Amino acid sequence: MDAIANIPTVALAIQQAVAPVFLLTGVGAILGVMTNRLGRTVDRFRLLRELHENDADKHYQEMQILARRAHWIHWAISLCTLSALLICMSVAAMFMGVELALDLSDMVAMLFVAAMLALISGLLCFLREIALATGVIDIRQFRNDV
Repeated sequence: MDAIANIPTVALAIQQAVAPVFLLTGVGAILGVMTNRLGRTVDRFRLLRELHENDADKHYQEMQILARRAHWIHWAISLCTLSALLICMSVAAMFMGVELALDLSDMVAMLFVAAMLALISGLLCFLREIALATGVIDIRQFRNDV
């Protein structure tokens, strides 16, 4: 009889966990984009490194920028992954609070705020990486070459 009485409580916990789970899906999509950019950056660096052996200083500046981009995207991926883990922990804490009949609302709130701060930091790192990637493009030089 007690299990049947707990169904509405568990159903409420599931309803409350839906929003963070949707957020988790969005963070996962962002991570997919970031890992794709990291892969492309690493591939370009490897290609230039092979060319670099033949043309000593020709591609050095671009390789430096690629290394900086990889550094920023690494931090972006790490922080967004931390955000996803914190979101998972907040959902788990919600369910543990329901199952153990404990008030874990402060912990859930703290985990969620930490997740948002990690996500914001990760997105700022991603923005910096994009700025480095587009900073290489000098449209004025291209216009003069044409």
